[in-house]
Amino acid sequence: MLVGGKPESASFSGESNKPSKPSYRVTAVLEIPIVRSRPDLPFPRYASEGDAGADLVASEDIELAPGGGRGLVPTGTFIAIPEGYAGFVQPRSGLALRHGVTCLNTPGLIDSGYRGELKVLLVNTDPAEPFTVRRGDRIAQLVLQKVEQAEFVEVEELPASSRGAAGFGSTGV
Repeated sequence: MLVGGKPESASFSGESNKPSKPSYRVTAVLEIPIVRSRPDLPFPRYASEGDAGADLVASEDIELAPGGGRGLVPTGTFIAIPEGYAGFVQPRSGLALRHGVTCLNTPGLIDSGYRGELKVLLVNTDPAEPFTVRRGDRIAQLVLQKVEQAEFVEVEELPASSRGAAGFGSTGV
């Protein structure tokens, strides 16, 4: 079981003196209210246990032209993300690898106050082949994360750090 954010110590069983696998349990699940304008399409869902991203599906067909053609793909899904959390729309690696299709403006940020339809901005990077998104295709992943708000305080000088102002490639390729 999960105790204080860590698994309980492994127990030993039998004569093998090998520890058994620790057991884990989820202590809380974030419930997200959802409305679907297309009830025949699936809810966002995780493909495998433990996945961080829930698959979003297209609610209509859209063709993406080769060489940078883009389209705003509706999902038919409306959600209410609780205050203190945000949604991040991420590309699906298989679409990028097999077809050169990825998300623009990634990660796409969904603020907790947004109540409109989730839409995904896709781009076709393949130089020659068009790509057709079909209704029901998995097109992106939605990751929900806890977020903090900051108060920005003007100061005369920032505190020193080991990195300083080094950026854009300063740590190597």
